[in-house]
Amino acid sequence: MEIIRCGVHAFDEVLGIDRDEIRFFWLLDSNVEKAHQSAYRVTLFLSPHVINDSDLLWDTGKVESNEQRNIICKPKDGFLSATFHYWQVTVWDQDGEATMSDPNEFFTAYPRSNRLLPPYSMNQIYMPHSSLIFRTWFEDEPNRWKAVWIGNGSDKPLYIRKSFTLVEKPTRAIAFASGLGHFNLSCNGTPASAHVLDPGWTNYHRRVQFVAYDLSNKLTDGENVLGAHVGNGFYAGDQGDRFFWPTYEDNTYVRYGNELCFFLELHLFYPDGRRETLISGPDWKVRASATSLANIYASETHDRREYPVGWDATSFDDAAWAQAKPLTGPRGKLSYQSQPPVTLHETIHPVSTKTLAPGIVSFDLGQNMSTMVRIEVSGPAGAEVTVRYSESVDEHGAVFMPDPLFKEFEYGVYSKITLSGVGVESWEPDFSFTSARYIQVEGVAVEPDQGLPMIHSIVGRHVSSAARRLGSLTTDKDDVNALINMCYWSFVSNLFSYHTDCPQIEKFGWLEVTHLLAPATQYIRDMESLYTKILDDIADAQEADGLVPTMAPEMRYMCGPLHDTISWGCAIAFLPELIQRYYGSTYTFERIYGPCTRYLDYLRTKERKGGLIEHGLGDWGRDIAFGNLQANIETAIYHQCLRNVAHMAAALDRPADEAEYLAHAARIRAVYNTHLLLPEGTSSHPHAFYTTLDTPNTPTLTAVAQAIALQFHLAPAALIPQIQHSLLTSCSDNRLRAGEIGLKYLFNTLTDLRRHDMVLAMARQEEHPSYMRFLRRGETTLPEFWQDECRSKCHDMLGSVYEWCYEGVLGVRVLDAGYRRWSVRPPAGSEFGEVRGTVECPYGRIEVRWEAKGSGGRLRVRVPVGTVGVVLLPGEGTVVKVLREGWKEARRMVGRSFELEHGTYEAEILVGDGQSL
Repeated sequence: MEIIRCGVHAFDEVLGIDRDEIRFFWLLDSNVEKAHQSAYRVTLFLSPHVINDSDLLWDTGKVESNEQRNIICKPKDGFLSATFHYWQVTVWDQDGEATMSDPNEFFTAYPRSNRLLPPYSMNQIYMPHSSLIFRTWFEDEPNRWKAVWIGNGSDKPLYIRKSFTLVEKPTRAIAFASGLGHFNLSCNGTPASAHVLDPGWTNYHRRVQFVAYDLSNKLTDGENVLGAHVGNGFYAGDQGDRFFWPTYEDNTYVRYGNELCFFLELHLFYPDGRRETLISGPDWKVRASATSLANIYASETHDRREYPVGWDATSFDDAAWAQAKPLTGPRGKLSYQSQPPVTLHETIHPVSTKTLAPGIVSFDLGQNMSTMVRIEVSGPAGAEVTVRYSESVDEHGAVFMPDPLFKEFEYGVYSKITLSGVGVESWEPDFSFTSARYIQVEGVAVEPDQGLPMIHSIVGRHVSSAARRLGSLTTDKDDVNALINMCYWSFVSNLFSYHTDCPQIEKFGWLEVTHLLAPATQYIRDMESLYTKILDDIADAQEADGLVPTMAPEMRYMCGPLHDTISWGCAIAFLPELIQRYYGSTYTFERIYGPCTRYLDYLRTKERKGGLIEHGLGDWGRDIAFGNLQANIETAIYHQCLRNVAHMAAALDRPADEAEYLAHAARIRAVYNTHLLLPEGTSSHPHAFYTTLDTPNTPTLTAVAQAIALQFHLAPAALIPQIQHSLLTSCSDNRLRAGEIGLKYLFNTLTDLRRHDMVLAMARQEEHPSYMRFLRRGETTLPEFWQDECRSKCHDMLGSVYEWCYEGVLGVRVLDAGYRRWSVRPPAGSEFGEVRGTVECPYGRIEVRWEAKGSGGRLRVRVPVGTVGVVLLPGEGTVVKVLREGWKEARRMVGRSFELEHGTYEAEILVGDGQSL
């Protein structure tokens, strides 16, 4: 037995854990048939080297169990603050043989100081009369934050530096830092990490994230320098003379703060056991940045002549810099940036270059994506270069905004760089990004001696969450592969410190995509810690009456159904169940249960006709953005919220609450069927079906209405075959009549019915709605709506088809929480001749390869240790020959399904008389 990976739930990086209860997990591998974990022991120590019981801080003892996830670690007196902790797991296999992991490290912050940083004005030196009031705070030195927020008192970007001398090189050095809105930290002239856009976006009145950096290998004896470049972000959004969406139209954006600020604690550990702490304070130096505008909407103004070369390195003269000012900082409490950081990924070079006019050059990257552009240019001092970004171009190849309502975005978003005249100069944004395929650079030429600055190179660097990459899928159908690729780029271009609606125009945290696309996204990136952070954002955004707004964090206030729609707000009750389903984790239940119950209390006040909810956006995205099917969709989601909260109540041992919410759900189900179900059908359609209330007193048969009832378990069992028949009848012309909400549930139902042909026919329509029309027009990411020319062409809200690609085509579906049991149903009888893919589940890698042969074929499956794979077959009489790696002979099985324990298998599917299908 081999322990191949260990971790802490809900923490992507583990150098600043600020809670006194965490949960461990580990992955196993073995080449021994029927190998399994029979017991485990987890121990926690304070030393990585002396691993013995005298150094023991916490111990599970030997536990007879096959559990590998959600192992609660909660020391009696909590974790030590700002201290390295080390944990190991020992696993016993089926024969009682033990395997021990290497020590796993994490470093704590201040688990018992989950509160505001003390404003500098509370310092006893300046307010001695407050010492009694804050006595307990200041006396608990080991467990309190010590740094203070500093800045220069302005709302413009600034540089902050601190030069200090170390007599001895420390063995370890961990920094905790935050800068609002965003900051880049450096140490001795090099970046402290690969992160960009630290810290994550939050409601800064409620929660402010800090980030931990390991500087152990960057410090030395002698002079050292810490540097921070701080920009605006959404904390103190700065429009300047550019487009800024939160102030568009009704100007509802309100800044969280008006002073950019920064704080840092550097914890130093020496060989002899000593430790020191360096903190931000008035002894640090500040000056205005060469970047005078940092508008998060891809608009920066940067003057290279003002850039202080070497400012964050040693031997720099900062005598002219001002002393930092202590600031009160934000109101929110400090919280560790537990979700994955945002980092730069692929570098994309232009596929073509076109000079549109003298001094105006357009570059086509060939791929639309979330990007931070980097250019290299040379020219005289004072020359100005303008960089514009676009997802579309006009007939001449110039940047173009197709939506006439957003023409301001076309030329109101740009970055302006003033050259210093020194050699080839490089520029890239520090605090902004966008989605773009086309980069238009003005004031330059591509050839020398044109009387203009010369552009030497330009690249787009894809920016996204650093969450672990999961999953791969290819088929023998080129158009399906192109669709998979288009969806992939749409998804990864919208994952940051929250799930954006688009990285270009809005950048808002609309909540519907978080739950609608969770089943699809979990095939792309490990979303567990990001979803956990999003739940914190939702709880912070919840209003006093229990309402959960449509976005979190709220970047601007919306109104009406754009503020209050259950298909968006339900993320508060849907995400905990999704985290459990796909990652086997329940730690969010206790944290979010109270906010969930308050939301249900609010929804009860919105019931109509005895229990219907119908005040939202309906099937948003159909016919551009038409609010239809409100009662069907929103009441079904209400019903599921009740069931999910009942499930949480059961897990939290609240039987009375569970019974109450289940009874409440049963009442809503009855009301739903009373108002929407036609059990006898109509004269024109003599089968049971669900109608809508969009056209009162006129029965209407739509595919989405049937799919919603089926997927949310609202249809009476006896009528399910009729409802399925009605769904197939309503979409027999293979037209895709669904917006973003209905789309997921329509595809889910067609997957259940094994109707790959219908999904493909819908996707391949010549006219919209059609995925392949997007591809035929050259799109590389998903546009916002079913139309040729969209204001945004990097929305992922229509990406539910990606879920069908994995569940329907590759055939992999979770059965038990965290993939303890999962199924694979090969696409036998479909047009797919070959499909191959992987799914990195919480217990390891699932691999599937299908090669069709007639209506059957050959299936290769890899089952990770700790899971059971269930192979689903076409019919009861199916005969299968199965060979596991390590077996000498194949084994014959007959039936509709069979189970596989861990290992790699080849299965040949045969007909009953032994002939290959």
